[in-house]
Amino acid sequence: MVDLPAIAFVGLGIMGRPMAGHLLHAGYPLHVFSRTRSKAETLLAAGATWFDSPAACAAGADVLITCVTDTPDVLDVLFGVNGAAGSLSRGSCVVDTSTIAPSGARQCTERLSAAGVDFLDAPVTGGEIGAQNATLTIMVGGPGAAFERVRPILATLGKTVVHVGPSGAGQALKACNQILCALNMIGVCEALMLAREAGLDARQAIETLAGGAGGSWAWTNLAARLAGGDLNPAFMIRLMQKDLRIVQELAQQEGIPLPGTALAQQLFRAVEAVAGGGALGTQAMILAYERMRGLSLAGH
Repeated sequence: MVDLPAIAFVGLGIMGRPMAGHLLHAGYPLHVFSRTRSKAETLLAAGATWFDSPAACAAGADVLITCVTDTPDVLDVLFGVNGAAGSLSRGSCVVDTSTIAPSGARQCTERLSAAGVDFLDAPVTGGEIGAQNATLTIMVGGPGAAFERVRPILATLGKTVVHVGPSGAGQALKACNQILCALNMIGVCEALMLAREAGLDARQAIETLAGGAGGSWAWTNLAARLAGGDLNPAFMIRLMQKDLRIVQELAQQEGIPLPGTALAQQLFRAVEAVAGGGALGTQAMILAYERMRGLSLAGH
């Protein structure tokens, strides 16, 4: 029987905790660390081992997986006080499933490669449901040989696992994904508003159009939440806004105008202006439309 590589997992939030659980269930020895220990309790009960810092968590691990919020968080986990970089052994690999700037991914690659450690930027999409069901799409940038070594691990977490290019390419493709998500949300909100004003049954409209040319994951899943007045997050607006800032920074570097993305940012910003708005799901964009129209589709 072949021994499975030991995995260190840092970041046990909405996405990270179920992802770590799949690895544990698959039999991988699992080290875990999160800023809030209580988030790890179910994993610890199932056999994971807790460590008090990223450095301690990474010691002895073959692969370190990070799932945190933003570029500074990844840099802190790796290179900050008690950061993991100093504990990683030569020949090990860091797989960052966070959504960060492509330039941040390249910076991590340069700093870790000097110590003989590979870095893969491997952002995911599919939301909380995808993390729970291990059906995520994982887009990976970095050395091809390192990708092949960790492919079986990533296959435990996602349904679609693709190597898309060199360091930073995974994050660049994730930026493209977030454009689609943001603009799909505009379409969902506007279509539902029109359906309501035309006197149509929202749930019937969702079901009927789901298989048509205008159907999308957002229409099938998030429009259904809106029809029930559910604004709870599968993905929070504040995190989408962070991602869209990365999108616009990349677009500025490339000289590409993104007016649709800018409109989505402004609509999300209108929701953020309401107390607690940033913690709502992205489908809460509807609140901005309701305010403009004086309606209450979502019951708020």
